[in-house]
Amino acid sequence: MGWGSAGSKIFNPVARALIDAGVPEDKQEQVLGDLIETLQNEDWDTEQDSLDDFLDQPGVVRAFARHGITPPSADHREETRRA
Repeated sequence: MGWGSAGSKIFNPVARALIDAGVPEDKQEQVLGDLIETLQNEDWDTEQDSLDDFLDQPGVVRAFARHGITPPSADHREETRRA
């Protein structure tokens, strides 16, 4: 059984705080990458949901990509909308 609340209760608030504080993207990537790794080791299974909330934040997107979570392609998003 995965840990679905890690995004809404831990990752998303930390990511938002870093962004709101004006932390540079490279530091966001470093801190959030470490957090992603820790949460994944604790069986986080809703990473994609959190990534979707931050697609406009390059540092966050790169942090997820370092841990194998990437945004769906534009083609996939369009197919999902039509379905």
